[in-house]
Amino acid sequence: MNQNILFTCAGRRNYLINYFKEALKGQGLVLAADKSVTAPALVDADVAIQLPGIDSPDYVDSLIEVIKDHNVTAVISLNDLELPLLSRSKDQIETTGAKVIISSEKVIDIAFDKWKTHNFLLENGLKSPRSYIDFQEVVKDLRSEQLEFPLVVKPRWGSASIGITYAESMEELNLLYNLQLLQLKKSGFEGADGLIIQEKLDGIEYGMDVLNDFNGNYYNTFAREKLNMRSGETDKARSVIDTHLTNIGKKLGQTVQHIGNMDCDVFKCGDDYYVLELNPRFGGGYPFSHEAGVNTTAIYIDWLNGLDSVDHHNQYQADIIFSKCDRLLSIPKQK
Repeated sequence: MNQNILFTCAGRRNYLINYFKEALKGQGLVLAADKSVTAPALVDADVAIQLPGIDSPDYVDSLIEVIKDHNVTAVISLNDLELPLLSRSKDQIETTGAKVIISSEKVIDIAFDKWKTHNFLLENGLKSPRSYIDFQEVVKDLRSEQLEFPLVVKPRWGSASIGITYAESMEELNLLYNLQLLQLKKSGFEGADGLIIQEKLDGIEYGMDVLNDFNGNYYNTFAREKLNMRSGETDKARSVIDTHLTNIGKKLGQTVQHIGNMDCDVFKCGDDYYVLELNPRFGGGYPFSHEAGVNTTAIYIDWLNGLDSVDHHNQYQADIIFSKCDRLLSIPKQK
């Protein structure tokens, strides 16, 4: 069966466009949509589409029109900020016959709100860095030496490491905290609970792709050690197979019950493993999993075609190192 896959907020995710084109083997098209006609992913797509920004009241209607016009069978979002909108509108969009591969509103709310993520992890027996949304609690624990610098100050709701700052002293903490409050106010958000303060972990950082099927059933975990980061994304990584990480991924998959791929961050500090982030979508670290032997794109296609046996797409190996690099793309002239 032909599958026409539409990526929304496609941005720079050219690798996903090309991985899906390879997985389809000519049995369908890969479409990419973005508000910017110069988004790099549009160049590699079979069909490039401009949509309004996700804050436009016409966004969902425009998306539905594209789905109908191009016989789209599945929709995949690549932007954290779009996930809540698509999840709320899932039933409306799926009246077209297309499947929106997205988690429930509850899952997306937990993942997008870092304070809710922290509490969810603790409630389910997983470790999370010591976290606060009450500044006075931070001060109290610093004075009693239950907490020590450095600390991380960042937006409670955020994406792609935007706004993350590090305080090495009380003076820095006060400055960074108040600066971020001002920035939140400028963006229209009032309230100190819009920031979260966490202990800064020192250890080995891992990224994980936790894969569930389209019914929210756990399939497998694919982990990588982050060797270098750039602009909030993994730049260099080494694939790992580690029982502790796999068990954490399984626990997450079974408790979160997300749909499809979920990108996660985990720190190993001594013998302890701490979960930092949950992103229920393809993340910037997925290419490292793909090149290490798991073809999640082909798994998606098989699941869309009603096939349950997908193990042949999983040949994951440890100690495969890859590094990203930029390439220049010629943007077609706009008509």
